[in-house]
Amino acid sequence: MSERDHDPRLALLRARIRDIPDFPKPGILFRDLTPLMGHGPSMRAATEALIDKVAPYRADTIVAIESRGFIFGAPVAVALGLGFAPVRKPGKLPWRTTKRTYDLEYGTDSLEMHADAVVAGTRVVIVDDLLATGGTAAATADLVRAQGGVVVALAVVVELALLEGRKRLGDVPVDSLLQY
Repeated sequence: MSERDHDPRLALLRARIRDIPDFPKPGILFRDLTPLMGHGPSMRAATEALIDKVAPYRADTIVAIESRGFIFGAPVAVALGLGFAPVRKPGKLPWRTTKRTYDLEYGTDSLEMHADAVVAGTRVVIVDDLLATGGTAAATADLVRAQGGVVVALAVVVELALLEGRKRLGDVPVDSLLQY
């Protein structure tokens, strides 16, 4: 049993994650965080645990990934008094953007961030709900670096460890509250 399993907040979170077989396609076991987000004490516990993970990195900005990453990243930024920058699907941001396209198992996808979201030298922690294969997180890290930012960590609620997504992030520390 790991140290993280002794944190009673994490048992509360694990109890609120719903498994949905064969979604979005046959053979996939989807980890649904919606029940966790819909339960006030669990949402508070997740936010507080993420704050505990993020605070030691002394970040300047939280960069969060559309859309569930916003749900967790924004309260972490507020609690720590940090800036917040959203990363979104193309065409969703109203100003000039930088864009990264990345590979999926069935094609490609793209993400955008405002071109002035990160000032050179800014220390950034990326926050998302779940780390799977790491493509989205790696593309987000590339966006931050393209603006001169320094990615000091990725923090997620759930990591699907068997998919080895952290490998796509190189030397970026990955902090996950729960691993499956």
